[in-house]
Amino acid sequence: METSSPVEISAEDAAAIAEALASLVRERLEDEAWDWFARTRDMLRTSKEDRTLYIALGLAPRRLGKEDLLSSSPSSREIALIEKAAACRAGWSPRHWSVDQAARVVFLLTRYHGEEGEFFALMERLFRTADVGELICFYQALPLYPGQALYLQRAREGARTNMRPVFEAVAHRNPYPRERFDEEAWNQMVLKALFIESRLDPILGLDERANPELARMLLDYAHERWAAGRPVSPELWRCVGPFARDEALEDLGRVLDSDDPLERMAASLALAASPDPRARRLLEESGSEFARAALAGQLSWSGLAARMAS
Repeated sequence: METSSPVEISAEDAAAIAEALASLVRERLEDEAWDWFARTRDMLRTSKEDRTLYIALGLAPRRLGKEDLLSSSPSSREIALIEKAAACRAGWSPRHWSVDQAARVVFLLTRYHGEEGEFFALMERLFRTADVGELICFYQALPLYPGQALYLQRAREGARTNMRPVFEAVAHRNPYPRERFDEEAWNQMVLKALFIESRLDPILGLDERANPELARMLLDYAHERWAAGRPVSPELWRCVGPFARDEALEDLGRVLDSDDPLERMAASLALAASPDPRARRLLEESGSEFARAALAGQLSWSGLAARMAS
């Protein structure tokens, strides 16, 4: 399956994103912190010294705090600013970012002076020396950098890490993998998510990028887990259902009879997505509450994810 149409980031796009994020940061800061942010950004507009940027990035959490960018009871103005920021880049939103992360990205984009290769070289230096907090920030901002194609190997490296917060900065709520990863990289990222016990629901394009090879890989993984007496995440079946036939239907029938209601819900959703007529028969013969709801279109994978999180 082909990737979504990749988005390119122009100099104008980068500037608009930086301005939108700066407006959000302003909403969350007291005057003293804002003054530091504004002065620092002004310095970065003219300075090309890496040291100036390194200091700004390092001080941002301490000077600005790590509160959520969107407050727990957001005003209509905050929501409008979030929507304005999201409109700058298709498929992206800073809704789940923190104040210091947004400020750091403003500082990064302010350093962009129109040379994609130069900016990429700067980002590579930053990635190589970053602490975990900086890595999370830099990876979740991947869809915002000019020269998008330059970051493919960097994104793939982030999707291979065993550090779950860093992995999730690449995989969760990030349009970059959906747009840029080939099938092999995509499949490995989804499998990695299960391996490190990360959720699948926040992965953008999960249903769009599902493919038969991924379904096969996930079935093999499920069999390995079962053989070792270990549980299988109910979310695994989301990427299996649309391709479920033969042995996969047998596996889903087993999960449909599970004592775990989350597994029964997942199996019902996956069977409802299968193109094989035998899948519908399994649901009809089950007669369970979840099976009936799945046949009626009353279940969703997001609903399952919410139950798993509660």
